Amino acid sequence: MALRTLDLELLRTFVAVVDGESFAAGAQAVARTQSAVTQQMQRLEAAVGKPLFRRVGRGKQPTADGLHVLSYARRLLALNDEACRAVSGAAFTGEIRLGSPHDVTDTILPNLLSHVSTVFPGLRVAIHVGRSPHLLDSVRRGEIDMTIAAVHAPDMPGQILRTSPIVWMCAPTYRHDPTQPLPLIVADEISFFRRLAIEHLDRAHVPWRITYTSPTIVGVRAAVRAGLGVTARSVETLGHDLRMLGDEAGLPRLPDVSFRLYMAPNPGNPLVLQLYDSLAYRSL
Repeated sequence: MALRTLDLELLRTFVAVVDGESFAAGAQAVARTQSAVTQQMQRLEAAVGKPLFRRVGRGKQPTADGLHVLSYARRLLALNDEACRAVSGAAFTGEIRLGSPHDVTDTILPNLLSHVSTVFPGLRVAIHVGRSPHLLDSVRRGEIDMTIAAVHAPDMPGQILRTSPIVWMCAPTYRHDPTQPLPLIVADEISFFRRLAIEHLDRAHVPWRITYTSPTIVGVRAAVRAGLGVTARSVETLGHDLRMLGDEAGLPRLPDVSFRLYMAPNPGNPLVLQLYDSLAYRSL
C-alpha cells in the first residue's frame, strides 16, 4: 500500500538530526532523548521504505533518498508552522538583539531580516555587527539574544543557515609568484579563517608569510584590494573588486564553512525561541 501521509513530528525530528549532523544533536534540538529520536527515525524510514541516513565518521549524513525527503520536509514544516501562526493570530512585539559577522552583512543578514519582517512584522531587531567569537561570547553573557557565526559552538543550540565554499581571493591586479612565499593577509590569532588557511598551507607544504593583519574584515579587504597579498574567506566576501585565485596557483583546496544561527540554551526572552524555531526549516 502506498504511503499516504507523512508524520510532521517525525519530519521535524528528521530535519533536526540532519542539521545537527547527529542523533544526539537532533535530540537536543527537539527536546527528546536520543533513544526516542532513534525510534522516530526508524519509524520514518519504515514509513518511506528507504534508508535516510548513512554514517560518516561519528556523525550522520542523509542518503540520496534522505536528501529528497529533506527538501519536502522543510517545505511541509515551514508551511505548517506559518499556518499555525496565522490561525493563532498571535502578535509578536518586542525586540530581538541579533548579532552578525561582517562577512554576511550583505548576504545572509538581509535574508534573515526579510524573514523576520514577513513572519513577525511587529518585532524590532537591534543589529550587532562584530566577529563570530566575540558575538558568541556576547550571547553567553546575555548581551545579545542570538547571533550568526561561522565558528562552531557546541555549548549552545545552533542551526545551519547556509554552507558556503571558502576560497583564496586576491585583487584583480595581483600576480601570483610561486617562487616566493605566499603573502597572507589575515585577521588576528582568534580568526577561524586565518587558522584554517595556515593549516592547509602547511599541510600542502606551501611556504607563506603574513604581510598584513587587521582585526576586522574591513581592513583585510582593504589590503587585499590594494593587491598586497591573498586571503582565505567564504565566497560571501567576494565582490566585483576581488577575484578567486584558481587551481593554477597551486594552492590547497579549502573546505566549506557553515554559517549557523546560535541562541543561548535557555533564552530569557520567549521571542528568541519563536524566531529561532521559525527559521529551523529554511535556508538563507
